Amino acid sequence: MMKWCAVKSAVAYWFESNGSQVMVRKFMMTADGGSRGNPGPAAFGTVISENGAVIKEIAETIGVASNNVAEYRGLVAGLEAIHALDPGAEIEVRMDSKLVVEQMSGRWQIKHPDMKELALRARNAHSHSLVKYTWIPREENAHADQILNAVLDGTPIPNAEPIQQNFLMERLISGEVPTTILLVRHGETPLTPLRKFSGDGPLNPSLTDIGLEQARKVAQAIKKYKPDVLIASPLARTQETAQEISQATGLSINTDPIWVEQSFGIWDGLSVEEVKNKYPDEYRHWVASTSYKPPMGESYDEVRDRALQGLESVAADHEQKTVVVVTHNGMIKTASITALNAPTESVFNLDISPCSITTIAIWPSDGLVALRGANDRAHLR
Repeated sequence: MMKWCAVKSAVAYWFESNGSQVMVRKFMMTADGGSRGNPGPAAFGTVISENGAVIKEIAETIGVASNNVAEYRGLVAGLEAIHALDPGAEIEVRMDSKLVVEQMSGRWQIKHPDMKELALRARNAHSHSLVKYTWIPREENAHADQILNAVLDGTPIPNAEPIQQNFLMERLISGEVPTTILLVRHGETPLTPLRKFSGDGPLNPSLTDIGLEQARKVAQAIKKYKPDVLIASPLARTQETAQEISQATGLSINTDPIWVEQSFGIWDGLSVEEVKNKYPDEYRHWVASTSYKPPMGESYDEVRDRALQGLESVAADHEQKTVVVVTHNGMIKTASITALNAPTESVFNLDISPCSITTIAIWPSDGLVALRGANDRAHLR
């Protein structure tokens, strides 16, 4: 392993409290982690600042690991470094991983055993009450990303490519049974053929007659997989589709809001052309950056982190089972690119059809994620 750090002088921050001067140091920390292969050769980068000045950079290779593990390792390294400087300091942690931010803030459950262990290390590294977690867009985390990639590029990692490929092949040809997740997009609604934005807003459309027929067909296809669990988003169109699958398989529906569709805010119910005409600047920003949120909506970066949390929960709760998740276009696209370890911008190159089946496998021993099939519509023809 290799460490790369630069240290500048620290400056104390003073304020008045009860008429006396008390020294409280305030640090801001950004952290990122990355894996070339997910899992594959991995590293993290952490940047610590005080009073606007960078005082420490940490970047370290951590062998073969997943993106999530690398992100948590960056968090732990930063918290431990700041604690060594001042155990009473206040810290704002800024990361572009919504998964880590939400889990460490206590709003999302931590299911994966590796994440649990690292989250505990992070909590023990510095007083949790002194740490604030903030999500930031990826472009605002460029410094941490830069140094983690620099250490990956500059550190000799023998046979990096074969490590990724052989690791994947070992899992695919091993006898270990993965958790199989069948992602089913809901059937057609009145908004679907019009290509209108249909998120989690108050419109909440139901299925059309065509959509119901699609749901019946996908239910018969799903029945052949002999699934163990059925999960669905709480929206009307996914619940109606899940009802058909429930009748065909005999499984009860477990409703989980983590699988709800992306929020498009005030664009909900509008066509692409209507949005282009009414909100031209906002639309240009949206198609140019996955971190951009439609007004009162949700960015693709945030949706990807939510999809990752959903996949992690399913894999942890239903190890080596076959699980059907009835969800939405945005969630299936971001789950797919997560399985491929592809850039978030790849969502603009994917489309998921109504009542298609996308298959993702997750191996329990190491959390490897693989896309095994996408947008299968053979049962609808």
